[in-house]
Amino acid sequence: MSDGEVRLTRNGEVATILFDRPQARNAMTWSMYEGLASACAELAKDKSVRVTVLRGAGGKAFIAGTDIGQFLEFSKPEQGSAYEEKMERYLSALEQLPMPTLAVVEGWAIGGGLAIAACCDLRIATPGSKFGVPIARTLGNCLSIANYARLVAGIGAARTKRMMLLAENVAAEDALTAGFLMDVVEPAALDERIAAICTQLAGHAPVTMRVTKEAVRRLQHAGLPDGDDLVRAAYGSADFREGVRAFVEKRPPQWQGR
Repeated sequence: MSDGEVRLTRNGEVATILFDRPQARNAMTWSMYEGLASACAELAKDKSVRVTVLRGAGGKAFIAGTDIGQFLEFSKPEQGSAYEEKMERYLSALEQLPMPTLAVVEGWAIGGGLAIAACCDLRIATPGSKFGVPIARTLGNCLSIANYARLVAGIGAARTKRMMLLAENVAAEDALTAGFLMDVVEPAALDERIAAICTQLAGHAPVTMRVTKEAVRRLQHAGLPDGDDLVRAAYGSADFREGVRAFVEKRPPQWQGR
């Protein structure tokens, strides 16, 4: 299966980052994460771009998580810590882009896909789209402290606990009620809605929007505790290794609690 691509295009003042691996519901490979980092590095220097849109190819998924097969090589807690640190560099680069970012979710935004959507400033979705991190049921790992903070800020503590502990997906309508989404749009009207949002944002003061984004980001991340001990506990567990093997082998995991 293809490693996929992350494509950056520009149309006037609007840039688009496209996650292009539709045959795997745009599940992120290492090379795709590197592609996202490269796109963000370009955009951070491009003063002509006023808005960036993030979208998944194929119309059936935004991003259905990180490609799980890549975790088969993990055998030590340190690999989990290194992975989460690397992911945070990618996510922070997206979060710190100077222009407003709009995530367009058509279908699944799961795991890493939800984290990427949570790093965007605004989000819209089509009816039937789902948001979740079902790792309590599938992999037995955990999120970074920063990603837990993003979810709590985006959907609230109670919804975050329910989503994580029950391994349930949040429907688009519930995400709209929580304030995580700004709109739920029928597929036929999606491009028109995206264009209207981009036009509105492109007409606003870039400096005001940039400092507002940064102010909110600083508030959200201020005083975050160190969570490396939690990451090491999860990624170093026998349950995580079992979860990854079971996922790849397409069988239910046998949890041991250690």
